[in-house]
Amino acid sequence: MAELASVLASASFIGGPAVADFETAYASFVGARHCVGVANGTDALELALRAGGVRPGGEVILPANTFIATAEAVSRIGAVPVPVDVDPTYLLIAPDAVAAAVTGRTQAIVPVHLFGQTAFVEQLIPIAESCGAVIIEDAAQSQGATRFGRAAGTWGLAAGTSFYPGKNLGAAGDAGGVLTNDSAVAKQVRTLASHGSAEKYRHDVVGVNSRLDTVQAVVLKAKLARLQSWNALRRAAAERYSELLADVPGVVVPQEAPGNSDVWHLYVVRVPQRDAALAALLEAGVQAGIHYPVPVHLSGAYDSAGYGPGSFPVAEDAAGQILSLPLFPHITLTQQERVTGVLSAALEAP
Repeated sequence: MAELASVLASASFIGGPAVADFETAYASFVGARHCVGVANGTDALELALRAGGVRPGGEVILPANTFIATAEAVSRIGAVPVPVDVDPTYLLIAPDAVAAAVTGRTQAIVPVHLFGQTAFVEQLIPIAESCGAVIIEDAAQSQGATRFGRAAGTWGLAAGTSFYPGKNLGAAGDAGGVLTNDSAVAKQVRTLASHGSAEKYRHDVVGVNSRLDTVQAVVLKAKLARLQSWNALRRAAAERYSELLADVPGVVVPQEAPGNSDVWHLYVVRVPQRDAALAALLEAGVQAGIHYPVPVHLSGAYDSAGYGPGSFPVAEDAAGQILSLPLFPHITLTQQERVTGVLSAALEAP
């Protein structure tokens, strides 16, 4: 609150030391050389893709099971989203599907670190190298997650992350950031995000207006100091859910991939009669949800791409079964018992 008061008193609302301090702190947290704060996670992906060399007409491979923003960032450049299926256990982008989707027009591969996991990026790197594509990670849901000890968002050329309020590290409004170890990419992102200007009133490229708000930077830096402990609490809560649901017929609990340390942005189970189960939870006052009910390729926005039902069966099958249970750092055992009790009763109902 003292830092917010200082920002308000100085009227320094754009840029300044508070933004730079948070960028440095978050880069250090994940082990990246650079973090460039931007206005939101969708902008972060678009700017990372642009700085990574993706151009209009280029193809960008991404998972069908993701939030629409992953594809939207590609489309906003004028590039072509190429969805592929996901693996059946973790619902992460399937490396064999990526390899099969590569063409001479492939410019980037976007692994999405979904639900607080880290995708199998080490398997995607040789695929990208073989076709001259870059890897741009969607790290919006994985702040603090690692794979083989390496943080999500530090495997590819760059990564976009979101600090939307519901994320593990959430602002008090919209915010995002681009992570990279490449100084030239960081400079290009910063230029593009400031109207294509690296120097005031000199505009060498067509950019956008996407800067991290100073107030959000203050909030994020304060919360970053607590993120490790909050992630540990999320992991403990996920373990409790898995124990409580272990003997409930029909429930498939999420698994942690070997080599991963997941941060459980979402705890997503798969259940039969999902819609009925969700209705029962909501009626009981349990705020469950679905992430995501419609795969990208079946969204109306991408009707013209020509995909239809059956194009990516694993993602489509999962979309009819997945159910996100309430999870936050300070959820109690009593609350989790209530959630699982309502869910169990709903699944047992005729």
